[in-house]
Amino acid sequence: MGLFDRCILVDYTINIKNTLYANPPVNDSELTLQPEDYSLLTDLYQLTMAACYCGEGLDQRSASFELSVRRLPEGFGYLIAMGLAQALEYLEQFRFTSAHLAQLQATGLFTHAPERFWSLLAEAHFSGDVWAVPEGTAVFAQEPLLRVEAPLWQAQIVETYLLNVLNYQTLIATRAARLRDIAGTEATLLEFGTRRAFSPQASLWAARAALAAGLDATSNVLAALKLGRHPSGTMAHALVMALGAMEGSEAEAFTAFHRYFPGAPLLIDTYDPIAAAEGLAEQVKLGKMQLEGIRLDSGDLVTLSQKVRSLLPGVAIFASGDLDEWKIADLQAAGACIDGYGLGTKLVTGAPVNGVYKLVEIDGIPVMKESDGKQTYPGRKQIFRQLEQGIVRGDRLGLLTESLQSVESPCEEKPLMQLMVKQGQRLQAPESLDTIAQRTAQSVASLPPTTRQLNQPLSPPVSFSAALLDLTQKTRRNPARSEK
Repeated sequence: MGLFDRCILVDYTINIKNTLYANPPVNDSELTLQPEDYSLLTDLYQLTMAACYCGEGLDQRSASFELSVRRLPEGFGYLIAMGLAQALEYLEQFRFTSAHLAQLQATGLFTHAPERFWSLLAEAHFSGDVWAVPEGTAVFAQEPLLRVEAPLWQAQIVETYLLNVLNYQTLIATRAARLRDIAGTEATLLEFGTRRAFSPQASLWAARAALAAGLDATSNVLAALKLGRHPSGTMAHALVMALGAMEGSEAEAFTAFHRYFPGAPLLIDTYDPIAAAEGLAEQVKLGKMQLEGIRLDSGDLVTLSQKVRSLLPGVAIFASGDLDEWKIADLQAAGACIDGYGLGTKLVTGAPVNGVYKLVEIDGIPVMKESDGKQTYPGRKQIFRQLEQGIVRGDRLGLLTESLQSVESPCEEKPLMQLMVKQGQRLQAPESLDTIAQRTAQSVASLPPTTRQLNQPLSPPVSFSAALLDLTQKTRRNPARSEK
């Protein structure tokens, strides 16, 4: 950026600040998110671009945007697409109220916006089509998870929210799928990430994505009840310390807790986990206690779990404490006696899924971005999955208008992207979490071992069809022509 450009940017930023100080927006310190506010949950430039489209008479031109991931997070061989349900709910709720319009006008940022901009917002509803891969489907870099085909101004404004929900839920679903793959089908996996998720809203999405990708339950009460599930959890060290201090001992704390929650799993490593296990074993042996499980949250989980198993052979052992798929693999390799895992921080945080949302066609004209390292491919696309005896051998990224390959090959092809919304109307009822979790398990099982491995995973190859490559070459700008 040159000096002149920087001066313009600084001047524009100062003008925005001055305008905001002169016209402070309505203050809502609670920052609560309601469905009626979804449409304002966008970046400013989505609205300013929409206003510009209106002024230039382009707002109703048909546009296609595709949401994809240029590269996978480090150490990942695949992604599990997730978040489509919330994306479609958002599009169904896409409205601007009179209060929204008043707030936007009060900012003073849209003084020169055309009147048509305001009338479009006042009458807004999503009227386009949506293509997407079903939730729980394994995808790879460069492949579109979702495509929006709608009037340009609509397709533009929805970008921010769609990226937010699909990026985050896809990250959580992928981590959850990897955890289930490593832990095995018999292990109980519980989502404990609410206190580490990036926001209260994110904690609900994290719980949903984790369950949809194969975890058994969540400790988040609100998420569980909203999703028609029973919340699951144990106890905290605070109860053991509080009741132990007031009633005399750790054993008394356990007895008190079981008075109200008979048989519930107990957290035994507040003080000495082996001593606690010995005391519980004596109670169980004498028939004075029924015990469904114990939880270990610290220490040498391999040694502790083995000793606890010898003392309480019929009791499930749960482990927690910043666990991830690598630590679980290490515990299994070392012979830990663990039946289930509580998964929090490492599940709901981590390297982001850096999804992008790019224009691929406008008014029937294919377009592409040519920036170094950020090139996109033009045209509306389809993912053709190539399977050999149920195992993914690769994907072919082609144009939507292409057919399945007819040449003789040991691989069969199937298209992954489906039409989910037509002219603003959903074509399918929302899927249950169990259905999505089953698809996730099948998707992961269909991947080659080299793609599922934790260390240096290799994604199956993604090839580009001849038609797509030809369109890409024809769409590239001619440098000599553009300089004239």
